[in-house]
This record gives sequence, structure tokens and C-alpha cells, in this order.
Amino acid sequence: MVGDKIDIVEGDITRLAVDAIVNAANNQLLGGGGVDGAIHLAAGPELLEECRTLGGCNTGEAKITCGYRLMAKYVIHAVGPVWHGGDRGEPGLLRGCYRNSFRLAVETGLPSIAFPSISTGVYGYPLEEATVIAFTETKHFLENDLSMGKVIIGCYPPENAAIYRKVCKEIIG
Repeated sequence: MVGDKIDIVEGDITRLAVDAIVNAANNQLLGGGGVDGAIHLAAGPELLEECRTLGGCNTGEAKITCGYRLMAKYVIHAVGPVWHGGDRGEPGLLRGCYRNSFRLAVETGLPSIAFPSISTGVYGYPLEEATVIAFTETKHFLENDLSMGKVIIGCYPPENAAIYRKVCKEIIG
């Protein structure tokens, strides 16, 4: 059952013992603020060195690196869209972040993944709209691919958890 494979946790995803955590990255993949900065800080300088070899990443796409000093074995860097009102393809680009992250996890043989709230910080994507996309894509993936054992949605700040739980109940059941 799909709902049995999803957990919503409050706090810092850099401390989760999963196969991969998703980084809400910028196009350069060279670190930044928010979850991106926290992941780079926790992973250590080796992450930045590997990211420098990747040549950046387009919005809506994702690339994978080692996790280095993180508990997670890998980091999947997904570049979410900046919110401009929703009429510049933002929903499709955000869906791409989830789809491409799941694709990389499957290609790498990873049975667990943790996502932050992609694009809802400084990129300004409305939290509830982004959460609907996150759970819709997660449900679609889990219904069509049995290789994933666990999907964790990390809520930070913790007060976002109420929105995640509401939307999860509406979409997943």
C-alpha cells in the first residue's frame, strides 16, 4: 500500500539515515542558503568538489552525487523553479524535480529517499501547491514502481508538517 511507504518527519533531513536525500539546489549546484546550504555544510567540502564537476543542472532536472559525511549515501540535487505566479511552467518544472529524483534513485538502486520542500523557501513557491505536487508525484511513482521501500518528506520548519499531513491525507488517503 502506498501510504505505508511514506513518512512525514519534522526537522533536518541531513540527519536521516536513508539511501539518498534530495537537495533543493540552485542551477550551479555549488551550495547556497536553506536546505542547500545545510546539506553542503553537513556533507563537507568533498560534496562541493564533486558538484563542481557536474556542470550545473537545469531547472526541473536532477543530478546525483555521493553523500560524503552525511548519513545518506547519496545526494540527489533537484533544481526547483522560482515562483512567478504559476504561468511560466512552474508546476511542470516542479513535477520534473520529483520525477527525475525518483528516476535517479531507481537507476542507482536506492530503496529509500528523503525530500525537502522543493522551491518553497526563497524560490517562493506556495507551500500547499508545492505539497500537492510532491504527494501526487510520490503517489504516482509508488503505484508504478515497487523498488522503493520508503519515501520520507522532511518538513522544515516543523510548522509546515500540518500542511503536509493534510495534503497527504487528501492525496494518499
